Amino acid sequence: MTAFSALRDSWYFFSRHLPAIALLSLPLITLEALLEAFIEAHTAKAEPSLYSLLANLLFYPLYSAALILFLDARSRGEHPHTLALWSGALRLWPRFALLTGLNVLLFMLGFAAYVLPGVWLMVKLGFSEYLLTLRGHSPLTAIRDSFLLSRGHFWTIALCIALALAPVWALDWLFGLWLGDDPAPLLAVLTTVISGFFQLFSGVVLFRLFMQLERPPAPPH
Repeated sequence: MTAFSALRDSWYFFSRHLPAIALLSLPLITLEALLEAFIEAHTAKAEPSLYSLLANLLFYPLYSAALILFLDARSRGEHPHTLALWSGALRLWPRFALLTGLNVLLFMLGFAAYVLPGVWLMVKLGFSEYLLTLRGHSPLTAIRDSFLLSRGHFWTIALCIALALAPVWALDWLFGLWLGDDPAPLLAVLTTVISGFFQLFSGVVLFRLFMQLERPPAPPH
């Protein structure tokens, strides 16, 4: 599978299931954005980043795991109820939150050692969430097996991530120009929710790659 075919198929799925994905993830993304705005409004300027990270650790595992469970169910032709997906994500939350914390720590160490190590880690860890959610791996095993699964496919994965996130980065830049340095709280929350929602598209792309790379090759005829 090429990067462009993965993006094309993923966009078709994302746009076709947009209402279901929105119903599944927007409530949690909105709660996360509201909590981050509350934290920013009630903490000193030097402190919000740490508390915002904790808010992200609270909600991100829930809507990300729910999306992965939704993608897996739809790939098998099933139509899961939103509440069932949230329930499944809640059961996974302790391990998923730990994995998220480990990934964030690795990203921070990678980007602290200049940009390229951070980008490399972002690509190599790209499948860890799917291995934990769908294959029942522990956080450390998911990280190890993500490194193994991505071996030999670095540039395809990197290109898919960059192309999937490029519109979101452009949107964030435009929002920054529009809102300025001191945006109205409601507009700041709204733009954060919009940006967070469309970042989910990269998760659909990575799921597509994950399923293709994990699938064993067909035996010769």
